[in-house]
Amino acid sequence: MSTVLILGAGSDIAIAIARKFASRGYDIQLAAREADRLKPLESDIRVRFGVDCSIHAFDALSFSSHEPFFKALEPKPEITICVFGLMQEEDLAFEDFDEALRMIQTNYSGAVSILNRVAGYYSRQKHGTIVGISSVAGERGRQSKLIYGSSKAAFSVYLDGLRNKMYKDQVHVVTVKPGFVFTKMTEGLKLPAPLTASPEEVADAVFKSVLNRKNTVYVKWMWRWIMLIIRNIPEFQFKKMNL
Repeated sequence: MSTVLILGAGSDIAIAIARKFASRGYDIQLAAREADRLKPLESDIRVRFGVDCSIHAFDALSFSSHEPFFKALEPKPEITICVFGLMQEEDLAFEDFDEALRMIQTNYSGAVSILNRVAGYYSRQKHGTIVGISSVAGERGRQSKLIYGSSKAAFSVYLDGLRNKMYKDQVHVVTVKPGFVFTKMTEGLKLPAPLTASPEEVADAVFKSVLNRKNTVYVKWMWRWIMLIIRNIPEFQFKKMNL
């Protein structure tokens, strides 16, 4: 059975994805900065699903460590899922460039650094799947998500280009756009239920996108049409809106 590498494995979404693939018989490699915190999840996956599961230290911002990290993985994963990301308070990021830079480097630079290495390996092998968890926030710049949205826009465009580049080598690249998600990070926020997915719904969407070789997936179908409308609001009107 194939092995799945999950980058940023400590989040609610990543945990749901790990369990989803493990329930279908895939071996799991969990990678995160605080790897020791993944030990209970590793044990749970091994016992509950009867698959192999391992944990690995991975820091999205330690760019120089990405190549040795991937080289050391045995076996090499057939599927790599990039889940990590950072969403800071936007006013703080606007005033403090160090905070903005952390968001940009996590959401874009760190993802590009590790996925370039994964993609290079898959290209040479002539097979493999890469999944990037991006965001609908990247589809049009808004004041409320100025830095986060622009970093996710960059990541989405990177995945578009990677999909184009890898096609000739039979490497499948998927962009997943969840929209709002009920997680520990969003507890206390008033989120619109019809537009908000559970981590398990995101995991289902990721699994189906890999199985069916989808290109870009919106976890909640409504987001595709909502963002189509937002993208087509004329700029002279859009710039006056409080979004």
